[in-house]
Amino acid sequence: MDQIDVVRTPASWVVVGLDNGGTCNNATVLDATGQYLVDHLVENPSLVTDGPESAVEQLAEAFTGILALTSTPLTLVRAVGLDTPGPASADGVISSKGSTNFSQVSWHGFDIRGALEARIGLPVIYNNDANAAALYAHHRHFGASASEKSSVAAIVGTGLGGGVVEGGKVVGGAAGMAGELGHVQIPLHGVLEKDQGVPLCNCGFEGDVESIASLTGIKNNLLPYWLGKFPDHPLAQEPINKAAKLLRGYGEKEDPLALAVFGQQAKAIGKLFTIAANFTDPSAYFLGGGVVEAAPHFRQWFLNTVREHTQLRAEQQAAATFALVPDLDMAGARGAAVAALDRVLTAA
Repeated sequence: MDQIDVVRTPASWVVVGLDNGGTCNNATVLDATGQYLVDHLVENPSLVTDGPESAVEQLAEAFTGILALTSTPLTLVRAVGLDTPGPASADGVISSKGSTNFSQVSWHGFDIRGALEARIGLPVIYNNDANAAALYAHHRHFGASASEKSSVAAIVGTGLGGGVVEGGKVVGGAAGMAGELGHVQIPLHGVLEKDQGVPLCNCGFEGDVESIASLTGIKNNLLPYWLGKFPDHPLAQEPINKAAKLLRGYGEKEDPLALAVFGQQAKAIGKLFTIAANFTDPSAYFLGGGVVEAAPHFRQWFLNTVREHTQLRAEQQAAATFALVPDLDMAGARGAAVAALDRVLTAA
């Protein structure tokens, strides 16, 4: 969806949303009336590969930059929402083993939420990036009735992130690791071909959703198998990492190999949503990630395939909807802002 470059000044007190990524930070402002003050990406380099000190300083610059852009006085800011890629605790402490974006030893066990809070002197509310996107999708889709609805979101990227929203709030879990939908193991009947080996995830699990429905799953498991079936395919001449990234373009052209791979991904997500249907029975199933950024006919085909392979009872089919995560490039920052706004209102 094309974004209109609009900047508003606040009509009330505000919260700020900061989305931290491997390359860039994205910032937004949400006022107490529920209006976002920017309608486009506002980014600065995240510098996460330079280590925690540089990265936290860049987040602080993103914060001050978005206030300047929207003519928002610091005194109007009640809280800041922050999201980062996981895994991390509910309090924003990066996993002791690090992660894809936080691989340096200095990041292991680092309290990024606490560090930013100390740097800017305001309360910081943390979510992982998939939870933030799921929260935004939920509130954008349901609007005023968001607090009465539930949803499950699968965000397909390098891995598979997810989020479970109940009553308008993200389900965090005891350790903050609820909604790690990528590591739910699924029945593989009807997903894999008879001669296809059980896919292995980087987490060590066999046959979880991420081992199939992710860029990593394509590279490690799906594409090597299907290239064996299509040995003359142009992607067979490319390094596997490059071939995996090029595959979506072939899918948009309805290439048979690409549709076979993405069809398996959609079936795997359908199995995941079937489990969700019997576990939480959500009001909506959201799909986000790279597929949402694809050509409209391809992303609709993918969503339709997911829906076709989600086994719902007639009552559930009548009650639930399937939709794409909107404004994906801004969904993280906006969801982080929603979480901050909710925390402020709950405290009040």
